[in-house]
Amino acid sequence: MRSSLPLLLITLISTVACKSRPPADLLVFNAKIYTVDSTFSVQEAMVIDNGKVVETGTLSALRARYTFRDSLNANQQYIYPGFNDAHAHFVGYAETLRTAKLVGTKSWEEILNTLKSFAQSHPTGWIVGHGWDQNDWENKSFPDNSALNALFPDRPVLLTRIDGHAAIANNEALRLANVTAGQTMVGGKVVVQNGKPTGLLIDNAVDLVSKVIPAATTFEFKEALQQAQQNCLAVGLTSLTDCGLDHPVVEQLQQLQREELLRIRMNIMLSDKPANYVFAEKKGKILEDRLQVRSIKVYGDGALGSRGACLLRPYHDDKDNYGFLLSDPAHFDSVANWCARNGWQMNTHAIGDSGNRTILRIYGQYLKAEKDMRWRIEHAQVVNQNDLDLFGMYGVVPSVQPTHATSDMYWAEKRLGSERIKSAYAYQKLLTQNKWMPLGTDFPVEDISPFKTFYAAVFRQDAKGWPENGFQMDNALTREQTLRGMTIWAAKGSFEENKKGSLEKGKWADFIILDQDLMTAQGPAILNTKVVATYLNGERVFAQKK
Repeated sequence: MRSSLPLLLITLISTVACKSRPPADLLVFNAKIYTVDSTFSVQEAMVIDNGKVVETGTLSALRARYTFRDSLNANQQYIYPGFNDAHAHFVGYAETLRTAKLVGTKSWEEILNTLKSFAQSHPTGWIVGHGWDQNDWENKSFPDNSALNALFPDRPVLLTRIDGHAAIANNEALRLANVTAGQTMVGGKVVVQNGKPTGLLIDNAVDLVSKVIPAATTFEFKEALQQAQQNCLAVGLTSLTDCGLDHPVVEQLQQLQREELLRIRMNIMLSDKPANYVFAEKKGKILEDRLQVRSIKVYGDGALGSRGACLLRPYHDDKDNYGFLLSDPAHFDSVANWCARNGWQMNTHAIGDSGNRTILRIYGQYLKAEKDMRWRIEHAQVVNQNDLDLFGMYGVVPSVQPTHATSDMYWAEKRLGSERIKSAYAYQKLLTQNKWMPLGTDFPVEDISPFKTFYAAVFRQDAKGWPENGFQMDNALTREQTLRGMTIWAAKGSFEENKKGSLEKGKWADFIILDQDLMTAQGPAILNTKVVATYLNGERVFAQKK
């Protein structure tokens, strides 16, 4: 009897101790964890239960407080909140996976050779390509469609520029779309020479042809989306904002989310079209864990690369061209009125200083200091010095893409001149207005990689380290600012900062493991960062192949 008492006492003590240490699903340890909380703390271990972060801290402290069903040894690697691309075109990117790849082509001749090969492997139907940029060519003039007509007299061809704001169509595509030399439209241009269309379409004119391209089959669409998702997870993206979709596509995505075929978290902006407003009024906001719809995407003007951005003074390299707005200002005002009345977020693409000024002033008529509306300007690329304070005055959120600066820096001054370039890509100045700013890539306009975003924001150089001292470094962001822009500020840009964006108690356990530390890696080495694993809700959804 005496010998059994100590054993009973030990058992009782162990039982009490276990009951006081609640169980949790997962212990992550042996890591350098950037929580991206308010103090930007760095921890060595993390507890996850039911898909959410329970606590972060030292390994010894967490082991003393919890029991664990499983554990993950991070092998002294680096953990960050999952990246959130605050401005992307996920569905558009998926569609490019089925088209001719023209990104990085160095001449019109190279594009023609690419199309010949593409046509052999895709012998019927439309030939669609994406990603060319005449600014990357030795001859920087826009091409005409004469060579396309000779190569493909009976097959329609549409080749979209990298920014989506210009395209080249052959005569067969123009015929099918009923595009003629005399057509005019607000916010677009069918370029004509000697009384005939050259095939070059600017901004809204691109839609004349793209809308007649047959849609992908349900199987093709689903397959492309799943491949796009896998590519996102592989680069550490656990969340993204798709900037401009129509409601039938949103409903398809919603169904795929429910079937768990798409697991990445999406914030979707509805495109500025009448049917989408009807849908929004009927359905209201969609606020699900993996799918959110609560905003409208509007296009203010075109792009700088195709000289469609709306400027206060003419282009430095095109003295009679100011660019143009894509809609009448009265239309932008009507959208702002609808969004204000219905409590929806308004997000407007604005590149040129005139485009930005127009949208800022319209926003200012509706934004109220007491309401947290978070209306955004997407890109805010060229902002007149006299208009910068309007972002802070009205609480307008600049949503920017750092790789735009490093993609455009080779030719942007030619477009804008030596003075106006100083107020372009002014990310640090924009950040000071509201003290936070979401960052994105605009993929597939730019590369999908968040590491290119990080490198461009901090170092403002290309992969070869040019320019040596960086491009307009007074507007570079710090590493901490950049990481916040890719995580917690991106979440804030879609009203989700209490759910994700940092590794704090009660937030979704969306995190990534990297093979090097972004806070210390130097220069172009950042571009070589590898994602070891990606986790959503504490569950691994991507692992690097060994």
